[in-house]
Amino acid sequence: MRDHIIGDDYKLWDIVTDGPLTTLKINAEGVEVPKTIADCTAEDMKKWEKNAKAKKWLVCGLGPDEYSIIQSCITAKQIWDTLQVAHEGTPEVKRSRGTLLYSQYENFAMK
Repeated sequence: MRDHIIGDDYKLWDIVTDGPLTTLKINAEGVEVPKTIADCTAEDMKKWEKNAKAKKWLVCGLGPDEYSIIQSCITAKQIWDTLQVAHEGTPEVKRSRGTLLYSQYENFAMK
């Protein structure tokens, strides 16, 4: 998947792994909040177009079961993280799986 996305546009992979560059503005209280569509500039819209393109690449490679898992995701990063957890498990699960395999290897003996 990585190679297909990078082949289309190198920056798309950064959006998949790091998330889209957020478009924020400072409100009256001095707090950063997401911009509305009306507040977005042409540059902000390009950021969201890149996110949409990355989402397209990710979604086009999915089957119906996987699509039902990610259909509520908004960004390409959310889709990617959801798919990673669904297929590989959380980092804790991967670590415990590796520990289990290592202990099975250590306990391996010929019969």
